[in-house]
Amino acid sequence: MYQFDVKDTTAKCVQWIRDWFEENGKGCNAVLGISGGKDSSVVAALCVEALGKDHVIGVLMPCGEQADIDMARKLVNHLGIKNYEINIKSAVDGIVNEMEGLGDLEITKQTRTNLPARIRMSTVYAVSQSMNGRVANTCNLSEDWVGYSTRYGDSAGDFSPLSHLTVTEVKAIGRELGLPADLVDKVPIDGLSGKSDEENLGFTYAMLDRYIREGVCEDEVAKARIDDLHKRNLFKLELMPSFQPGLYRCDTDCNK
Repeated sequence: MYQFDVKDTTAKCVQWIRDWFEENGKGCNAVLGISGGKDSSVVAALCVEALGKDHVIGVLMPCGEQADIDMARKLVNHLGIKNYEINIKSAVDGIVNEMEGLGDLEITKQTRTNLPARIRMSTVYAVSQSMNGRVANTCNLSEDWVGYSTRYGDSAGDFSPLSHLTVTEVKAIGRELGLPADLVDKVPIDGLSGKSDEENLGFTYAMLDRYIREGVCEDEVAKARIDDLHKRNLFKLELMPSFQPGLYRCDTDCNK
């Protein structure tokens, strides 16, 4: 029967981050976008535990007015990490205005929803490259399972502490790390559509997490939707397909 050992998993994740930086960026900073939600809060706390607060940098990125920006500020203050607040509204508006000026190009609702996420990731990478950084991805297994992320937006990053942990497990780690309860248990919203994650998905994370770990979902309608979303969004979890012409390459064929 499935059981989650939060202390053991937290310790292993912290060590994994240390090992990753030793191999891929010794002396570098962990840089991540801070939304004020549980995922960025937990990743930031894990990085502080692994690297020390002087090697973690948060990037707050409201798009105009952000109703819950105080939660993001609370997180960086709680952890005592260096942080930058960069408003992305002018960048988003600039692209939208240019597209609208093309006349026959219709901007879809999905385009307007996902553009800020992609601008945010570009912003995090800009800060990271300027600050000797490596970008932390903040997606979790539950969101990835049903494609609830923006490709080349919040799904991007250089290393990912939470990709194999469900929402339920991420919350448990947040509590283990001593994060304020209102950050850990804050109702998850995408910050783009104005709806909660669960409103957009049509089922609860508790239901999804149980299905992922135990294979149990008593609501057949929800089960069918989860299966459909998972199948349709698997491409987001795979490397970009590339044509293989079968030509000679010294790095793989020299010793044959």
